Order: sequence, then C-alpha cells, then structure tokens
Amino acid sequence: MINFSDFLPVPDPARTKVKFNIRAGADGVPAWELLQSEDQEPWLNMTRYRAEGNSNNNLDEADFVLAFAQYPLYGPNFFIFGGLFETRLVVPKINKDSGYVLTPMLQHSEYIRRLIVKLDIPPGQSYLRWYETLQKSLIKPIIYELAPDTKLGAFPGYQNVLLRHSEMQRIIKNAEPSWRNALSNIKAVYVITDTSDGLLYVITDTSDGLLYVGSASGEADGLWQRWTAYANVNKLTGGNIKLEALLKERGPEHIVNHFQYSILEIFDKKTHGDTILQREAFWKKALNSRENGLNAN
Repeated sequence: MINFSDFLPVPDPARTKVKFNIRAGADGVPAWELLQSEDQEPWLNMTRYRAEGNSNNNLDEADFVLAFAQYPLYGPNFFIFGGLFETRLVVPKINKDSGYVLTPMLQHSEYIRRLIVKLDIPPGQSYLRWYETLQKSLIKPIIYELAPDTKLGAFPGYQNVLLRHSEMQRIIKNAEPSWRNALSNIKAVYVITDTSDGLLYVITDTSDGLLYVGSASGEADGLWQRWTAYANVNKLTGGNIKLEALLKERGPEHIVNHFQYSILEIFDKKTHGDTILQREAFWKKALNSRENGLNAN
C-alpha cells in the first residue's frame, strides 16, 4: 500500500487542499467527463468554484490544490488525478462561481488522467480537504493504480463512439479490454471525419475521394482489426489510396490531429460480407458521396 502523501508531495503541505470533484452542480456533468474533454475550461471551473459564506469549502487560505475527478468506472470510492495547481483568490469573482486563478504546475503533471486513488469511504458532500489532515481522515486515500497511458474510460456503447485518432491509437496500443471486446465482436460500417478547416471527409476502403464510408466485413477480429490498421504509426492510412495521397501531401500530423472515428451501423459477426458491403453502398448514397464527393463506385 502506498500512502497518498508519500506519492504526491506538494510544495507547502500546510497551504495545500485536495479537491475530489464529483459533478458540476447537483445535476451537472460528471467531473470525469469534463477532465477528459479537449476544452479544459469546464474542468478548471469545477476546481476554482468558490462557494458563498462557507470558507471550509473554498480555497481562500490555500496556495495550492490537488484536483481529482470521481472515476465512476471503478466505483464511487475511486478518483483520478487532474493536476496540481497554484491558486490565487480573485476579488471580485472571475464569474458568478469562480473566485480563483489556477496556474498548472509541472510537478506530478505526468500523472494526469493516469493516477487513480481509492478512498476508504466516498467523500460525500465534504469533498474539499486539507492535505495535511487527509491521510488521518475517515476517507484515508491510498494510491490504487498508475495506468501506463491516459485512461479514456470504458467502451461507451456503439452509438456513442467518437474517437480522435490519437485516442484510438492509445486504446489500441494498450489493448483496452472493454473496447477490444466490443469492437472485436462486430462487423460494421464506419466513418472517419477530417475535422480540419471546417471540411468534412468520410473515409472508405473501397472508394476514392474526399468523402469515404468504410466497412469491416471480413476481418476475423471485426472492427477492432480494421481500426488497428489505421492506428499503425507506420501506416496511418490503412492502405487507402486517397489517404496515402493525403498523408504524402500533409504529413502524419494531419491525420493524428484531425481525424476522428465513429460507427454508422453494426452487424453480428455471422453476417455475410456481401450484406455489409450493400449497407456500405447505402451509406455512400445517403451521404451523396459519389456525386458530391470522390467515391468512384
């Protein structure tokens, strides 16, 4: 067992608080979702929230704060690290809720979205604690897990898949169990979207052009196997001719920074490949990609 304070030393223990964020307000977005988001302002707003008339739940007397987000995939007692910040009180408030300027610190930044702590009991409503007394409190945090890479969470359901290329690479590199199990057990028609410059490209294996729709119709490991080809750092295109041209023109950074992946339709692994190819053709027609894109057939 590794003690919380032994693993996460801070510049000034007497002036540091630890905040266990759960939700953005009583019925708001879970903290874990905000921590995962590309836009970090909502996540920072959770930590710099300043309540009225309750100094114990504020950061007024603190110079530093360790921020955590509840990690519901493991249970209510688990929290994932979201950063160490230097904090400064601002009067008047930045907005109606936020009363602090938070400055991210490099110390422990390598653990963000990787380090998970376990509490003896859920923190309930008293989720802001002083660092020095935390280890002796009833919640008694311990270091539970340090993931080898950023945790992206469990598979969210086929209808909710929306992955940036870099996220897909991490999932496949680490063979994240829930994702691998879900994607390996289906055939599918999928889309890849180039989000750069407001342009939309939907990528397929069987047609050329700016608009592509793709399918995993014959791979033994289903969609997991097909997307593994795209995640290959040495061949980011999965062998598609037009993607090869795009790679040559704009470089690998364009694919990693701008491509995102989603699923249009799923099929049982026993579904005949011809059926899936017919559905792929349907989606090309639905997206009008032959006429207004570069799908040749």
